[in-house]
Amino acid sequence: MNEGPEPDLATEPAVTEPTTAPILDIPEAPDDGSRLWADGLTKIYRNRKVVDNVEISVTQGEIVGLLGPNGAGKTTTFYMMVGLIPPDEGTVHLDGEDLTDTPMFRRARKGMGYLAQEPSIFRKLSVEDNVLAILETLGLPQREEKQRLEELLDELGLHGLRKSKAYALSGGERRRLEITRALVQRPKFMLLDEPFAGIDPIAVNDIQEIVRGLKGRGIGVVISDHNVEQTLEIVDRAYIMYEGKIRVSGTVSELVWNDEVAEIYLGPALTARMRGRYERPGWIEE
Repeated sequence: MNEGPEPDLATEPAVTEPTTAPILDIPEAPDDGSRLWADGLTKIYRNRKVVDNVEISVTQGEIVGLLGPNGAGKTTTFYMMVGLIPPDEGTVHLDGEDLTDTPMFRRARKGMGYLAQEPSIFRKLSVEDNVLAILETLGLPQREEKQRLEELLDELGLHGLRKSKAYALSGGERRRLEITRALVQRPKFMLLDEPFAGIDPIAVNDIQEIVRGLKGRGIGVVISDHNVEQTLEIVDRAYIMYEGKIRVSGTVSELVWNDEVAEIYLGPALTARMRGRYERPGWIEE
């Protein structure tokens, strides 16, 4: 399997009608100084290192981007962190525990949530039944399960849509439902794969606010997305991958004013636009 171009998975058509602003009353994740990190991740396809000794870390309450051009290795790196594919070398840790060989469902129980790029809801079920499908796996008493359901629907502003079938949702509403399902197990960390794909600009703003709300509640977030501007607007810092390696990392201002990032990733037009919005860091010379 070759890294090649990033996968272009099918998404629902963009919807232009406004979406209801989400309610960001998300319960706080236990703030115990948790840290998720990947150390020395390497993946080899056909004798070529598509990911080469990559190190990434995120702590609770921060938003970190994993970005780069097509074929840079970011999708493969992201999938190794999530547990979708195994690394040939390197490890993934949550706090002091090595999760490299741990299945995805057990990673979720230990605090690692995941939002896939492709639709991950049951299209023929209602919104509330989609949430219940995850809640029922926890084996909670019926009263507690019902209480959690109401809390979750309130948290992401889905109460008014609870009886709606999932196939009738707009792209942004579907994304909110997917995030709600991912929050069922109260993760310490959320890994978001292309959260802005296939949704209209108004819904993008809603999803950005939801992600900021996750941060505000102490959840660490890792985002991999092709929508560069929308991602950089909300991250605290980011890693830029190129040819399988982390080439540059830093805050948004540091990245925007980095000439290497401009050359290998942003390009002239986007660089000029972004530099007009972010001040040059003091340590970068004219």
